[in-house]
Amino acid sequence: MTEPTPPTPQPDPEPEPRPHSPFPPPRRGADWMFGGVYGTVLASALLAALDQQGDEYTPFYDASWVLVTAAAAGLAHGYSHHMTTHHRGSAAHRWHALVRALWNEWPMIVATLPTVLLLIAAGITGWDRSGVTAVGLGLNTALLFAWGSFVALRVGYRLGSALLIGLADATIGLVIIVANAVIK
Repeated sequence: MTEPTPPTPQPDPEPEPRPHSPFPPPRRGADWMFGGVYGTVLASALLAALDQQGDEYTPFYDASWVLVTAAAAGLAHGYSHHMTTHHRGSAAHRWHALVRALWNEWPMIVATLPTVLLLIAAGITGWDRSGVTAVGLGLNTALLFAWGSFVALRVGYRLGSALLIGLADATIGLVIIVANAVIK
């Protein structure tokens, strides 16, 4: 008597998009949607914090600090994710998992680039501090609206709800603008 052949394991199918979503389901791995929002908020907060009246205006220095802080935050965030999801395995497996966790933070760093580029342009053109800060905070608030709306559409929300979610994300930018005005 022969034993039955066990079934061949099949790979997990891709998740199906929600019926009313015009976009494919979000990819796994690097959570670029989360990183986009997080990096944009980080860039806004740094731009507001670096805007110190009375200090010498140094847009190139400020741009480098936005980028360095985003990289440090990405490393810290990736490392903390790695440590909280630590699994047993070989040292090589753990190092590979750490490198993957750190690499998955690239979207946060990339999301700060509009602010970095704005500061570099300000340094090249001699744009004044208050104008750069106002435009940068406004730009980042608009980007937060776009990120929130896009992500909501991507995960299956209808257009009206997605726009409300985008508005909620933009509110974070507005809070930073108000806090910057009140603190200064």
